[in-house]
Formats: sequence, structure tokens, C-alpha cells
Amino acid sequence: MATPEKVSTGYLFHESYFWHNPGFIQNFRENLEPWRHWENAETKRRFHGLVQVSGLFDQLQHLKPRHATEEELARVHDPAYISRVKEMSADESKGHHTAGDVATFAPGGYEIASLAAGGAIVATEAVLRGELRNAYALVRPPGHHAERDHGMGFCIFNNVAVAAAHALAAHGLKRVAIVDFDVHHGNGTQHIFESDPRVLFISVHQDSNYPLRSGYVTETGTGEGEGATINVPLPPGSGSGAYKAAFERVVLPALEAYRPELLLVSAGYDASYMDMLAAMILSSADFGWMMAQLKAAAERLCGGRLVALHEGGYSELYVPFCGLAALQSLSGVATAVADPWLHEVSAWGYQDLQQHQQAAVEAAAAAPLDRLRSRVAAMEAAGM
Repeated sequence: MATPEKVSTGYLFHESYFWHNPGFIQNFRENLEPWRHWENAETKRRFHGLVQVSGLFDQLQHLKPRHATEEELARVHDPAYISRVKEMSADESKGHHTAGDVATFAPGGYEIASLAAGGAIVATEAVLRGELRNAYALVRPPGHHAERDHGMGFCIFNNVAVAAAHALAAHGLKRVAIVDFDVHHGNGTQHIFESDPRVLFISVHQDSNYPLRSGYVTETGTGEGEGATINVPLPPGSGSGAYKAAFERVVLPALEAYRPELLLVSAGYDASYMDMLAAMILSSADFGWMMAQLKAAAERLCGGRLVALHEGGYSELYVPFCGLAALQSLSGVATAVADPWLHEVSAWGYQDLQQHQQAAVEAAAAAPLDRLRSRVAAMEAAGM
């Protein structure tokens, strides 16, 4: 295994990711004129451009993705669903196909989605082999909403779940943790692993956004996985104070209790104050802080092994600065790029922890953490 002095941060992307086409938002009967899809390529293309312009790109180790095999996808997805997506992708008689609720793609979409899932595997492989300390995968389409047998929320295949399953199956890991700070609940990831104690899933998200009726604090896993799911649903309007409290009182203590061998991060930037699909008020500095906390936790608990996978974020202006802040924290390399709006959002009122937000954090820190500790004790008693 490479020594810490020689390893670096990996950066994975591919031009094909920017070619994924979910179509336009349009409904003439509802007087909705055609409008570019929320999950269009520009947020990630501009993020990638800023990484290059900042000079950070030249200091990262570049990774080349490959397609995930059907067998690798089938670790977390129903083979019939995989076949269905593949068949729709080959059908050129339609402009777009639907894999599930707002999960659309154009002909050829299977190839891009499998390249995103395969990119997650490549980044995870590089970290687990010790070639890199950590890695960031700028994959598209996103994945954390995709369920075992259907897509959802712009997601076709669940990239982070594919990566976790690969770490378990191909590398024999016994404990993998996934922290999801996308503003929307990672329902697909939760459901795929909710009965598997080998995967700890933690989601910090806006309460009752998307999907509806999902991500409640009472959802803590099922069967043998009881206690290995933790949800932190924060009230709309939450900012720096609420997210810092959630991390310090729930996320980090949960990771310390679980002691994973690998930390995966679903990195979505739609909790920013500029995002159109949420109502949170985070700044780029907040995303940098969260990634720094996760990197430090990985250093303490699993030899620094952390892989971040890009999820959502729909502000073309602000996602690049939020993503760059996170990538700087992950790599430990600062750039001369300054967020031109940081002074504005940081000065907004209600950035401090509010009483109702504190109550939400305390609810997630009470019984859920106790259940997790009980689950860990049971795993240790069973030799896991």
C-alpha cells in the first residue's frame, strides 16, 4: 500500500457525463412552456471548468471511468430493471424514456448511467488499493434516489450503492459508511441497505422535500439492519448553525460509534442558498466545512479512505463554488478562487442554530444513536 506521503486525491470525470440528456420540462396542457431540465449538464460542466481554471485540476490524480457490468449493477438493482433500462436505451423510436418518477433519459442513456456507476467503482477501487488517499467522482446522472427496481428523482442507477456493494463483495469489507448531505433524502440508498448492518447510512436533508413521506427520524433500518440507518431531517430555512449541529451531534458521533473501513459521501450541493429545488441557506464555506469534517473522520477511523460521489445541485452559478470548496477541503489544496457571494450569504439572518432546528437535531441524536450503538454491540458480539 502506498504511504500517506505519496498518495493524493483522485478526480474522476468523463465528457460523456455531460451528454446525459433528461429532456425538457414541458406540459402544454398546464401552460408550461418548454424549459431546460433542472438536472442539466451546466452545473457540473461549470464546476469542472472552475476546477480547471482554479489550477486545482493539475494537482489531482485523474481517473478514467469504465462501464459497470450488469453483474456489478445487480448487486444493488433487480436484473429485470437493469434489462429494462438497457432495452429502453436501445430504443431509438422515442426521444426519451422513463425509468421511474422524473427519471428520464434519451436513447443511449444506459451507457452513460453505467459509466457513472462504473466511475464510482473505479474511484473506490483506487482508494481501497491504496493508490489514492481519497477521491472525488464528478459522475452524472446522479444516483441516490434510484431504488432497487426503479429509478427516481433524476437517478437511473444508484452510484453510491454500487460502490458500497463493490467494496463489500470484491474487497471483503465488513463496515462501510455512507454520509449523504444532498438536500433531498437518499431514499434509494437507504432502502437498498436498510436491512444490512454492514452499511451505515446517514442522511442530512430538508424535511419533507423529495421524496414526499421519506427520510423521517423514525426510519432507522429493518431486521438485522435496525440501527444502521440515521436520518436528520432539518426544517426548511436551515443554515450553517443547523448543519454544524447536525454534524457535531449526530453525523460524527455515529461514525465514531460505527468505525467504518471506508467512508462514502453522497455530495449534493442543493442545500445552497441559490438552489431552486430546496429552501436551505448554506454557503460554499459550509460545504467546505462539511467535507473537512468527513475527511478528518476518515483519517481517524479508516486510514483516510473516503470517496465522494457528486449527486444534486441545480444552481449553475453557485454549484461550482460549493463543489470547489468541498474539493479543496478533500484534497487539502487551497486555490486563489474566492466565492463572490460568500460575504452576502454568510451575513444573512437566521444562519445561527434556531430553537426549532435544535429540536430536530436532538431528535436525531437521541434514540437513533442509541439504536446504532446497540447494533454495533450486536455486530461485535457476532464477530462482525
